[in-house]
Amino acid sequence: MAGYTEPSFVMFSTAHMMAVGVLLFLISLLFILKKRVTIQPMSNRRIERLFALTLLAMEVLYHSWMIRTGRWDLSDSLPLELCSVSLIAAIILLWTGNRHLCDFVFFAGIGGAIQAMVTPVLDVGFPHFRYFHFFYTHIGIIVTALYFTWMKGYRPTFKGILKTMAALNILLPVIVFANISFQGNYMFLRKKPSNGSLLDYLGPYPWYILSLEGVAFILFVCLWLLFRKRNIHVESC
Repeated sequence: MAGYTEPSFVMFSTAHMMAVGVLLFLISLLFILKKRVTIQPMSNRRIERLFALTLLAMEVLYHSWMIRTGRWDLSDSLPLELCSVSLIAAIILLWTGNRHLCDFVFFAGIGGAIQAMVTPVLDVGFPHFRYFHFFYTHIGIIVTALYFTWMKGYRPTFKGILKTMAALNILLPVIVFANISFQGNYMFLRKKPSNGSLLDYLGPYPWYILSLEGVAFILFVCLWLLFRKRNIHVESC
């Protein structure tokens, strides 16, 4: 459309806080319902798969929009960021109920998505489609992790932390290869972001990558301590 200007995103603006508010509302709702709702396997499986389809549809539409507008590029559009990988894992978890994915979605998904919610990397804002895609998918990752924890009783374990760290390190050479091949910077493994970030406090390249692993491990341990079930046997991921 001639003369159309895409709305810019402003961090901590009303639109940003509205999205954070929706996340907090959904977390509160899940927490309240966890003791009041009886799980009905068949009906809940339908809801889980429907939610998985909406997340997949949003991601497909996002890539279609990038291709249509000339934004899609191998250097930064492949699903190799932490939240992109977590979203794929969440979709598969919702569709299949495969508990082996539960730990990854919980630890890597929550850890990455919360950081993205607080400090979004967005070039367009409300009411653009990209705004809704960004927050819907990141909220979806967190809600999926908490749903399987609170509603289905899949509690995080320390072993799950080790499994998640191992999975991330298995992905590492794939991402390094993609960065070299396509001149990308997926997961900031080639350089730090130019606009400043937590990585500025973790040392120079490449040592900040090791520091980042330490930060991730500490964050995962904190999540485990916060959500683990004490003295009660429950099904774990």
